[in-house]
Amino acid sequence: MSELRFVRMGFGADAVDYQEAWDEQRRVHAARFADEIPDTVLLLEHPPVYTAGRRTDDSERPLDGTPVIDVDRGGKITWHGPGQLVGYPIQKLPRPVDVVAHVRRLEEALIRTCAEYGVETTRVEGRSGVWVLGDPVERRPALGGLSLDFDPRIADEEFDPRLNGPEYAPSNAGQRREDRKIAAIGIRVAKGVTMHGFSFNVNPDNRWFDRIIPCGIRDAGVASLAAELGRDITIEEVLPVVERHLRDILENAELKPRVIEKASV
Repeated sequence: MSELRFVRMGFGADAVDYQEAWDEQRRVHAARFADEIPDTVLLLEHPPVYTAGRRTDDSERPLDGTPVIDVDRGGKITWHGPGQLVGYPIQKLPRPVDVVAHVRRLEEALIRTCAEYGVETTRVEGRSGVWVLGDPVERRPALGGLSLDFDPRIADEEFDPRLNGPEYAPSNAGQRREDRKIAAIGIRVAKGVTMHGFSFNVNPDNRWFDRIIPCGIRDAGVASLAAELGRDITIEEVLPVVERHLRDILENAELKPRVIEKASV
């Protein structure tokens, strides 16, 4: 069992500027690499900000030129802001690092958190993060007065929801009964120590996501715990639940190096 320390950096009126949090991540990362501190999870809220991972395409950024901070994590573009719980687990892992296993542990903590509130979530093959599954396609309502057979997203890989009105907006995926992401995950590993982490939509204004292609995904949307529950819920209420599940999973995980298969001769 490894020790895990939680640091609550700031929420609400004390929300932490993204650059300040990024600088603190690097400081804590260096201290963890040097074994000066135990594994540490930074928990916080950000003021509204768009951040873009290394794989973000220009076609996924805001059309109006809204500033975006390019960061060194994996994944694509996302939004952080009020009502969203952000966690940066800075954890030393055995090398070669099993990145997928680390992502799965973070997903599991958030899946358990949602389950505690009665919201069923899951993973989606090929897409990181935690998802609320929608109805089967044949049971979903028609979009824009069109039958599903004419849904433009089916035939057009470059369909752009930013240009096509609220009926296609990521924030309305729940009304359309489509798959929707309630928690996003993007990480980086340097010198065997993790950085960045997860963003959990507790009670944000998800319309912020409508100005981008969230995580580069055009055929699904975003969710929040509050919207799925149909009631208000605060980060203050959810925070200890997330901490408990993270502690249970990260402290008790049997950490193993990634298995490297040798090429057959």
